[in-house]
Amino acid sequence: MTEKATREQTRILNRRLVLKTVYHGEEISRAEIARVTQLTRPTVSDRVADLMEEGLVIEVGHGPSTGGKPPILVSVDRDAYHLICIDLSRRDFRGAITDLRGEIIHRDHRSLSKMDGDLALSLVYDLLDALVTTTDRPILGIGVGTPGLIDAVNGVIVQAVNQDWRNVPLRRLLEDRYGIPVHMANDCQVAALGEYTFGDNGGVQNLVVISVGWGIGSGIVLNGQLLHGNPLGAGEIGHVTVVENGKLCSCGHFGCLETVAGAEAIVQQVRELAQNRPGTPLESGPEEITFDKVCEMFHAGDVDVRQIMRTAGQGLGIAAANMIGTLGGCQIRLAGLLTCLGPFLLDVIREEVSKRTLAALAEKTHVDFASLGNDIIIRGAAAMLLTQELGVFQLPEHRL
Repeated sequence: MTEKATREQTRILNRRLVLKTVYHGEEISRAEIARVTQLTRPTVSDRVADLMEEGLVIEVGHGPSTGGKPPILVSVDRDAYHLICIDLSRRDFRGAITDLRGEIIHRDHRSLSKMDGDLALSLVYDLLDALVTTTDRPILGIGVGTPGLIDAVNGVIVQAVNQDWRNVPLRRLLEDRYGIPVHMANDCQVAALGEYTFGDNGGVQNLVVISVGWGIGSGIVLNGQLLHGNPLGAGEIGHVTVVENGKLCSCGHFGCLETVAGAEAIVQQVRELAQNRPGTPLESGPEEITFDKVCEMFHAGDVDVRQIMRTAGQGLGIAAANMIGTLGGCQIRLAGLLTCLGPFLLDVIREEVSKRTLAALAEKTHVDFASLGNDIIIRGAAAMLLTQELGVFQLPEHRL
């Protein structure tokens, strides 16, 4: 019995290795697969045949001849399966259908009007119900990027303050409802996975993505491995104190990074500004101020708004400097709502980093915007599914 199990395990490992090689080779011959994987040609032919029978791999024509019969090329059928990916990091829950290359085929969203855990969960169901009906292809699984403290191993949202969730067994709920695999992680960790996998990063091994929205967090890839914490909480910088005796945060502490750089805190500061400043340029009342309006005021040159944004950038710079001091020089990418500030935000953060870290570390650190923009969590959820279900990317988690 043991020998039979070992042969089956070997077959599964070889299948994943061949699929990964085909995926990254895009169009590749069986002989080249054998050369890259160092598997025997009969083994490669058998595993390719298995993958073709499953519909994952197709023959796509002939390659150039090297003197004999032209080789038949194979490739992954990008529409063999579709993926459902959802981003719960914002007030508008965003979802998408992607193909096996992580390219977005269809989008949808649902808006969360208030902090209510039951309402938020019902919107997740509503969004997924709609997405499931938009594809006629087999669904590989559901990938979820959600804010808060996440037990990714057990699929539980331990705490998500802005969604009013505590100990929500989201993976079990979704798998019971839809009958397909579900993988989930903290939204910032998923963003880091997306940027590392699909982003324009020049093959770096150490990458930090700081995501700034209604909440703030970071995802860390160190030596090619995604950090989750032990068992959770790596990169949870939004509730680290950056202002002594600062404002009360939604978590119950004072002076957290989210109180100075979170989108909600920034909007609240500008609303207070509009109430207290005569001759405000705002056409509507303070209660009508949105984050988009704040960005408009910033780009219009409003001095007070720019100072609020500078303070936000300084807070992010403090957090970034602390991470650099811990991890060493690395690539830091910014994602989320505050990217609307453009180079101004980068300059403030870089200035703060230079003041708060050793010069040698600051020189080895590059701060820039994430290349995937608003789709970073959606693409990261796709990368998570492709890693967990098909093994085409190797990014094993690392626990501190």
